[in-house]
Amino acid sequence: MPPSKERSAWLITLAAAAILMVTMGARQSLGLFISPLKSSTGLGITTISLAFAIAQLMWGVIQPVSGAVADRYGPAKILIAGLVVLAIGMALTPFMTSGFGLIVSLGVLSAVGSGAGSFSVLIGAASQHLTTDKRGKAAGIINAGGSLGQFVFAPVAQTLIQMLGWMGAMWSLAVITVGALPLVGVVSPAGPVRGGAVAVGSAPWQAVQDAIEDRSYLLLHAGFFTCGFHIAFLVTHLPGEVNLCGLPPAVASWSLALIGLANIVGSLIAGWCTQRFRSKYILAAMYGSRALLIGWYLLEPRTKWTFYGFAVGLGLTWLATVPPTATIVGKLFGIRYLSTLFGLTLLSHQIGGFLGAYLGGLALVRFGDYQWMWYADMALAAAAAVINLPIREARIAPVTSPA
Repeated sequence: MPPSKERSAWLITLAAAAILMVTMGARQSLGLFISPLKSSTGLGITTISLAFAIAQLMWGVIQPVSGAVADRYGPAKILIAGLVVLAIGMALTPFMTSGFGLIVSLGVLSAVGSGAGSFSVLIGAASQHLTTDKRGKAAGIINAGGSLGQFVFAPVAQTLIQMLGWMGAMWSLAVITVGALPLVGVVSPAGPVRGGAVAVGSAPWQAVQDAIEDRSYLLLHAGFFTCGFHIAFLVTHLPGEVNLCGLPPAVASWSLALIGLANIVGSLIAGWCTQRFRSKYILAAMYGSRALLIGWYLLEPRTKWTFYGFAVGLGLTWLATVPPTATIVGKLFGIRYLSTLFGLTLLSHQIGGFLGAYLGGLALVRFGDYQWMWYADMALAAAAAVINLPIREARIAPVTSPA
C-alpha cells in the first residue's frame, strides 16, 4: 500500500475509534441512571431491567441490518442516522414516565442508534482500506476507542447527574452525541476503496446462508453469546451490586471507568496478538480468565479496592474479544460482507446480553442479591473458553524479516 493511502487508512481508523468512543461511552454509562430513574419515575427494578434488556437485544438486532446497509451503500448514511437516533432516544428519556415509554426511548431508539454507529459498521469501514495483516490491529484500535469512551463517559455522566440531575445529564449526553457527526465524513471519504475478494456467495443473503452452514461460525456465535451475557449483566447491575455492598455510587462509576481504561490496553494487546497467534486461542484464554476472576471476586471481601481490582482484571478482556472475533470472521469469509456477517455475530452477543441484563433484575427481586447470577456467569465463561477451541482457523504465517 502506498504511504499516502496507508496514512489515510489509519486516519479513517482513528476517526472510527472516536465515533465508537461516543456511541459506546454513552451506552455503557446508562447503568448509572438506573437508581435515579427508579426514584424519579417510581418504576420497579424489574421494569427498568426489562427496558435495559431490550436495549441489549435491539443493539444486537440492528448490527447485521446496519452492516448490510453499509456493505451495500457505504457507511456514511447509517452512521449519521445512528448518531441522530441515539441523541433523540436520550433526549426523550426524561419525558418517559412509564415502562413502555422507557422501552421506546432507551430500549429501542438509543439502542438502535448506538448499534448503528458501532463495531460492525466501523470495523467494516476501516477494513476496506487496509491489507489483511493490518485489520486485526485496526480492529484493536477502534475497539480501544469504545473503551476510552467508557473510561471518560462513566465519571463524566456521574458528575453530570450530581450537578444537573439525571435529566440534565441525559440531555447533555445527547448534545455530545450530535457533536460526533463531523467525524462521519472522515470514516467514509468519497472515492473508491480497496475491494476484498468475495469469499462466499454473490449477495449478502447468500453469504449469510453459507456462513450459517459453517460449524466454526456457529461455535464463534456460541462463545460470543456468553460474552454478551457477561458484559450486559455487569454494565447494567454493577451499580446495584455496589449499592448492596453499602458502598457509595462513585465506586460504581469509577469501576466502570477502570474497566474502560483497562480495556484500552486489552484491546490494543488483542489486536497485536491477532497478528501473532490464532484468534481462537486468544478468545479461549480471555473467557477462561473471566471465570477465574469471578471466582476470585466471590471469595474476596466487598471493599472498594476489591471492586477496582475486579474492574481492572475484567477490563483487560471486556470488549477485547471483538478484534479476534472479527478477525476470525474475516479469515473464514473475506471482507466483502464483513459488516453483515460480523453484525450477525454481534446479534448473538446481544441475545446473551438481553438475558444477562433481564435475569439480573429478576435475580435481585427473587433472591435479594446477584449470587446465582455470578455462578451462572462463571460457568458460561468457562464454557465459552472450551467452545472456541474447535473453531477452524489457519495457522499464523511466521513473520520474516526482509533480507
